[in-house]
Amino acid sequence: MDYSFLLDYYNYFISGTLVTLIISIVTIIFGTILGLVFALMKISSIRPFRWLANIYIEVLRGTPMLVQILISMGLLRNFFSLPVVAIGVLDIDFGRLLPGIIALSLNSGAYVAEIVRGGINAVDAGQFEASGALGLNKSQTMRYIILPQALRNVLPPLGNEFIVLIKDSSLLSTIGIYELMNSAQIVTTSAFIPLKPLYVAAGIYFILTFSTSQLLKVWEKKLGKGYRR
Repeated sequence: MDYSFLLDYYNYFISGTLVTLIISIVTIIFGTILGLVFALMKISSIRPFRWLANIYIEVLRGTPMLVQILISMGLLRNFFSLPVVAIGVLDIDFGRLLPGIIALSLNSGAYVAEIVRGGINAVDAGQFEASGALGLNKSQTMRYIILPQALRNVLPPLGNEFIVLIKDSSLLSTIGIYELMNSAQIVTTSAFIPLKPLYVAAGIYFILTFSTSQLLKVWEKKLGKGYRR
């Protein structure tokens, strides 16, 4: 197959990949923070916190991400007056990018919250009792005893969520964000080549997700050293 068009359009794929990485990294960071906060709220003894966490998790998990992105764009677009910034050969409207990242982060946070909650519940209840016997309060127990053990439990499903998030960043193309998927569509239109740019984009997505998967496996192995169930 002839991929000579890459000589003229490779910059679009490089720039689109860079934007996708920026979106994914920022979303993973904020989604993880939100997930941790709402997981702790859901297992809290304070009833309003549990209600709020349940509403957030059920609504965000029960509606399509694309709908959430479009709603976020409609609600927040006029609140942000941000510049258009060139990233490589692509012009990125941060006024559109920010609502998209917020939608992705909120959606990811709902899934991460359930993952973290499950990991915390998987920790032996005796750990709480032992921590109390050692004089640790609830906050100290959660920070120093429970969460480190829960991290080991949740890393595989958390890794899957990160991989899904990298792929779902392509949905931001629907609101005019020039990430990898939209870059491939630009090349398709400009070069009049229907499928090959999409093959290239698919290959890049695979490289990103496969690399993420391997890094998480290394991290999981490192956390598991010296640990026996």
